[in-house]
Amino acid sequence: MSRIGKKPIEIPGNVKIDIKDTHISVTGPKGTLNMDITGDINIKVEGTELTFTRENDVKKNKALHGLYRALLMNMIVGVTDGYSKKLELVGVGYKAELKGNLLVMALGYSHPIIFSAPAGIKIEVPIPTNILVSGIDKQLVGAVASKIRSFREPEPYKGKGVKYDTEKIRRKAGKTAAK
Repeated sequence: MSRIGKKPIEIPGNVKIDIKDTHISVTGPKGTLNMDITGDINIKVEGTELTFTRENDVKKNKALHGLYRALLMNMIVGVTDGYSKKLELVGVGYKAELKGNLLVMALGYSHPIIFSAPAGIKIEVPIPTNILVSGIDKQLVGAVASKIRSFREPEPYKGKGVKYDTEKIRRKAGKTAAK
């Protein structure tokens, strides 16, 4: 048995879960998320708990057992609390601002970088050097934060670039002057 897959999920009182064949819909105070499942994984709602079982021990079903439990747990947390990632801009002149629903960033290039957030993602700029990406879909929040970071990844010599707030940049020593 999968150690993750056999753990039941507690369903909060303000979350509604609909299971129809291979389609699962999770509705909560922040919105609705949907997922289709494949394989021989059975999902049962027993009172306020969700349990996952697999019909056989085929390698594919073993892999999907824990995966679907983790994805459903992420959906429940997303519709109740939501997810967020904080990015920091490090460098002289590096800044971000919101113009309507567009994120405009100055990252040391000859032109500004303009980014439009996909549906379901909220971008905030509390101060010009911080960007907050939030939403209910964990995967989409991470993908958008990664895309923003990819416009100017932090470099190891001065540490300039766009980095996550918890990220530690490994610094390298530069060239030493000739004697």
